[in-house]
Amino acid sequence: MEEPQIHESAQGPRVTPAASRTAQTPRPVPGPRPVAVPRPGRPGPSPAAGRAGGAPRPAPPAQRAPQAAPGPVPAAPAAPAAPSVSAAVPQIQLIPASLEGALDAAEEAVDLLLDTGRAPGDILVLTTGDPHPWAAHELSFGEAAYWALHDAGDDVFYADAAQVQRAAGRPVVVFAVNGGGVDTVAGSLPVALTRAGALLIVCGDPQQINSVLGAGV
Repeated sequence: MEEPQIHESAQGPRVTPAASRTAQTPRPVPGPRPVAVPRPGRPGPSPAAGRAGGAPRPAPPAQRAPQAAPGPVPAAPAAPAAPSVSAAVPQIQLIPASLEGALDAAEEAVDLLLDTGRAPGDILVLTTGDPHPWAAHELSFGEAAYWALHDAGDDVFYADAAQVQRAAGRPVVVFAVNGGGVDTVAGSLPVALTRAGALLIVCGDPQQINSVLGAGV
């Protein structure tokens, strides 16, 4: 009697050995995130922020302000007042000249002032006798137009010394004694001194001028 044969189709499912299975890689456990790199122009995180539960460091001794006992605050010293231009005493320069040559001496003084850097609007010329040709020409257009040039203050201005009260002060005043008498000089020269901010130039007889302003001129 023949033994029954076992076909492959009748065999049960094959079992893969356990040793041939691939073990799964375990997932990483979440941990602390790295400190972010600060962006340009923005401050980075504080070093204490990366320490979990870390106590803040005390401030350096230099940063601790000492506690002063309360007391009265001393008053600040008052600043000294700046001297005004009118209060300053101008320098006086005397140019000896006769009545006939005083106007020419004044013209030379103006030219020298301009050559040394003075602005034309810094100069006022006063005459005690005949008016300067420029003043006579401008006055032919009327008083209003003439004094408008004075108020503009952008050029040398020539005026009669008798009208010195109307003229505004300028850094330099040139006073030409070309006539007018002693009373005219005595009445207008002290006023011309008050109109000069830095320099008064007097062209005339030294003896007459010293008698008005004093021997120290």
